[in-house]
Order: sequence, then C-alpha cells, then structure tokens
Amino acid sequence: MFEHFFQCPYCWEEISMLLDPSVNQTYVEDCEVCCNPIEITAKFEEGELMVFSAESIEQ
Repeated sequence: MFEHFFQCPYCWEEISMLLDPSVNQTYVEDCEVCCNPIEITAKFEEGELMVFSAESIEQ
C-alpha cells in the first residue's frame, strides 16, 4: 500500500488515499471534505502506478 494525493474534482481540496499496487481498481468513493462521489481509477504495472484518475460523477 502507498499513499497517493490528488484534488477533489468538486471542491478542489487535496485528498490522500491508500492504493494497493497488487490490483487495478475502479470504484466510487465519497470525498472526505465535501462528500460528493468520485470515480477513482488506479492502474498499476509491475507495482508502479501507471494511470490514476479522480472524476466527478454526473448526477
């Protein structure tokens, strides 16, 4: 596990998240500041983060 920092696509606050490099992931998590849903995508190759996105979800 390692910590990754990014900005919330709604409130622009910096958020940190623990990512598991042993698995590629796409899931929804609420912002810890504004509580809006963020679609998180993290893709790894040989334990290195290759793709990360934090996108707003149209409601």
